[in-house]
Formats: sequence, C-alpha cells, structure tokens
Amino acid sequence: MHRTILMLAASIGLACAPEPHLVNVRQLTFGGQNAEAYFSSDSTRLVFQATRPGRTCDAIYVIQADGDGEQMLSGGEGVTTCAYWLEDDARILYASTHLGDPDCPPPPDRSQGYVWPLHPAYDIFVQDLATGERTRLTHAPGYDAEATVGPDGRSIVFTSDRDADLEIYRIQSDGSGLTRLTFEVGYDGGPFFSPDGQRIVFRASRPSTTAAVDEFRDFLARHLVKPSLLEIHVMDSDGGRIRRVTDLGAASFAPFWHPDGDRIIFSSNHHDPEGREFDLWMIGLDGSGLERITETPDFDGFPMFSPDGARLVWASNRLGSEPRETNLFIADWRE
Repeated sequence: MHRTILMLAASIGLACAPEPHLVNVRQLTFGGQNAEAYFSSDSTRLVFQATRPGRTCDAIYVIQADGDGEQMLSGGEGVTTCAYWLEDDARILYASTHLGDPDCPPPPDRSQGYVWPLHPAYDIFVQDLATGERTRLTHAPGYDAEATVGPDGRSIVFTSDRDADLEIYRIQSDGSGLTRLTFEVGYDGGPFFSPDGQRIVFRASRPSTTAAVDEFRDFLARHLVKPSLLEIHVMDSDGGRIRRVTDLGAASFAPFWHPDGDRIIFSSNHHDPEGREFDLWMIGLDGSGLERITETPDFDGFPMFSPDGARLVWASNRLGSEPRETNLFIADWRE
C-alpha cells in the first residue's frame, strides 16, 4: 500500500512540476539511499548502488527498468560503488573493499565540512551475472573506483590515487593497457565516454593557490576529498585537448553525455547561495545553452540517458518518506 500511494503521488505531483523535458516520471525504488543507476545496452535493466535497512554502506543491485525484479549482486561484504555494464550485459564491473575488510567502513569525519571518502581498499572487479564469479582488475595500493565502460564495451576509464593525486586512467576490460590520462593537481573523476567513444567527460577540481593545493593534499592524505568546487571538463579519449565546459564556481558533478554527443547533463548547486540544493542541468560542449532540467527542492543527481535517448534515470530526494532518503526515478525524455 505504501508503495502504491507513493507511485500515485509521483504520477500526480511530479507531473505538475515545471520540468518540461521529463514526461511520465516514475519512481523505481522506495526507501534507503539509492544512486548511480546505469542502463544496460538494451535499456531493459539498471545497475545501481544502494544502502538498505540492515546495512550501513552500499551494495550493488540490478533492477528492471520498470522497477521490478530487484536483486542484490555484490556479496554483501565491504562497501561497493560505481557499477557499470560490460559489452555483453552479462557482466558488470564495480569497485569494492571486500578484500581489505569484509565490514562496512566507518563514515567519514565531516567536522571540516562535507567530504567524500576515498577508501584505500577499493579495487575494481568484474562480476559474471550468471555465476557470481568476480575477477579483480586493479591491484595497485590505494583508491581505484569510479569505473565506466566505453561504447566498444571493452575500454574502461576510472579514477585512482596510485600516483599520489586523483587522476583518470584507462585500461582494457581484461586489466591490460594501463594509461594515465590526466596530470594536473586536483581531483579528476567520474569519467564517461562519449557515445562515439572519441571523448571523455569528467568532473575536476583545480586548486589554484598554494593554500588550496595544500588543503587538497591534506585531505587526500587522509583518504578524503572535499567536493565543494568542481567543474565539468572534456578531453579526447587519449587524454589530449582537455578543456573546461562549465565555469560556475560551485559543486558541479556527475556529468553524462546526451546521446547527440553535443550536450552534457550534470548536477550542480551553483544556483543556490547556500549550496544545499542540487538540480540537473544541461549545457553545450562549448559552455553555451545552460538549461535547468529539474526543479524540485533538495537533491537531484547522477543522471543517465538510455542508449537510445528515449529515457532519463536519476537519483532524487523527491517524495522521500523521511529526510535525506534518495530514490531512483525514470522519465521519458522530451526535447
């Protein structure tokens, strides 16, 4: 009954919200913290991370794109993040700390503000959906996570602190061919290939003063990053021609490509003087045409278009049954 009421509220209340790009908004999850949902290549399934009752950290789940058939994929040990599909939709990759510690890690110390933890036990694994067998792809000490797969189904980009900074690297789906793509001081992360595989979009901080660099390195030494100032960047798939797309002076993150390859959708709090409200925005590669996509209070983030561009999935605090609850929503996309 609770789910039915919420679905009715979604169909009535959200349809009235001034979000003209989002049609037939549907809620897919109900309770807990659910985020970073990504479509399979045939658009029928989503893989995502969630913290559910009885656990204090994220596990990896798969769900049908209509919200049915939810199933936990990861083994329930350690903390996991950033799952994505490989080329055959029969395997997924994600980062996990289960080899370092089977327990959930303690939450980060936020006495110095909002921070993201960079658990040093994270490595990237590929899991076979049929057998559950996991293959480890990364072996370097430290943080390896935020991995996604290119349209060829084999090229993987991810974020690592293996070289004493947070940089983006590229490997093949068997773990071979490691190539470093970024080299500037600051956090480079959340990379995604363009639909044609020729470019990569990512979020980046660029501390420009000695004090800012020292603060970044101090947080990094404690396996933390403070994401209060991030801009969206694009580079060629080999790391060349890095250029900044946004100049908003805020926390802009979770970029993803529009299927036309000419626009980027992302989450940002630049419009809120207090920095508390995050909404989805879209922008052209040249930094023009900034457009607001969501209008609800609090948080909207982690958008992804279906491969055919017909639907958008994202995470939102809207319709939460308790404060800070985050659920997955899907909508038909209207240009």
